[in-house]
Amino acid sequence: MFEALTGTGLAASAGLNAYIPLLSMALLARYTDAVNLPSGWSWLENGWIIAILTILLAIEVVADKVPVVDHINDVVQTVVRPTAGGLAFGAGSSAETVTVSDPGTFFSSHQWVPIAAGVLIALCVHGVKAAARPVVNVTTGGLGAPVASTAEDIGSVLLSVLAILLPVLVLIGLALMIWATVWVFQRRKRRRQSKAAGVETRQLFD
Repeated sequence: MFEALTGTGLAASAGLNAYIPLLSMALLARYTDAVNLPSGWSWLENGWIIAILTILLAIEVVADKVPVVDHINDVVQTVVRPTAGGLAFGAGSSAETVTVSDPGTFFSSHQWVPIAAGVLIALCVHGVKAAARPVVNVTTGGLGAPVASTAEDIGSVLLSVLAILLPVLVLIGLALMIWATVWVFQRRKRRRQSKAAGVETRQLFD
């Protein structure tokens, strides 16, 4: 169960920011005893990989806080975030962490399953994020983009840390994300209804 929660939390984190969960695992594995990556994922600990992830994270953090640019970034990240989610789920669910002491018992015979699960989870989270950002930009005149992006970055960091150290609490994070999803789609539905009502009103007076 802990393996599944660890992988799910990391994949969901990747849906918000592709590089935070991978960088979190890389740093914890390289500089602490909290994570022990299996041999197939040890490349994450490489100094060059960490440097590249840091640069990509810096670009992502800046781009995601600028209106219009954030939309273009979301389009590009439609491929990147699910890929990162698959990698994060695969590495996280098969790594030995302070909570998961026997990762070999999880998905032991189907190596593709955790990667596929991570891709789907990250894609779903990314889809909600991409759908929510236009609503935030329109309702705040673009001023809400940096605030929303910062909140997403913080959420991604928290999910990554919880997934590795306290995976049970990932359930709370996922519950909050589900609530946010419902709120986003309800808000979009109300916007469409108000626009439709406005069009009907104008047609009556024409």
